Amino acid sequence: MCASVIATRKLSRAERNEETRAKLFAAAAKIVGDYGYAEASIARITAEAGVAQGTFYNHFSNRQELLDRLLPTIGEDMLAFIEARVPASASEAEKDIARCAAFFDFLQICPEYLRILNEAEFFAPTAYQELMTTLSRGYLRVLQRARRRGALLPYSDEELEVIVQTLLGARAYLSRRFAYSEHGVRAIPEQVMTAYARLVTEGVFRPVKE
Repeated sequence: MCASVIATRKLSRAERNEETRAKLFAAAAKIVGDYGYAEASIARITAEAGVAQGTFYNHFSNRQELLDRLLPTIGEDMLAFIEARVPASASEAEKDIARCAAFFDFLQICPEYLRILNEAEFFAPTAYQELMTTLSRGYLRVLQRARRRGALLPYSDEELEVIVQTLLGARAYLSRRFAYSEHGVRAIPEQVMTAYARLVTEGVFRPVKE
């Protein structure tokens, strides 16, 4: 539907509720990113969202319910953002590299993500584990599919699980080292992606000559 039609027609009650809920999630992300989970009060979240505190309880029973849903919701947005930027005609290796690059692009539009993720392990552990499981299982399926197509070395499923955790961990640490600074999130240096691309396509060490 074109934007002009959306702007002129009256939203239904369900659409208004969804819009308010989205505002609360966006506000919660901003507040947790700025102050952390411990200081993300309902008052701060509703003030950021521009809604009354009473409206909050039309959508969530309490503060913890919102915080428990925050990371999975951002995770869904992140995965959709990443997959939309993966060329369908690319090779399996090129797709993996594109996913990594898209992850760093996502950090620029959602700079709060890393703090939300890190603190969720303690303040929203169920949400944290839910997202980690979703990311790990999804990545494992991608690599298993690449293996079936002959695009991957013949690793076992157990070995692929190790590779999944290694590459997910690499993205997290690379983001801390190269994307985040005291001034916020920045575009990563070119060598981050060239090194990552070489790592997944060529490996690290040369074979030992006998």
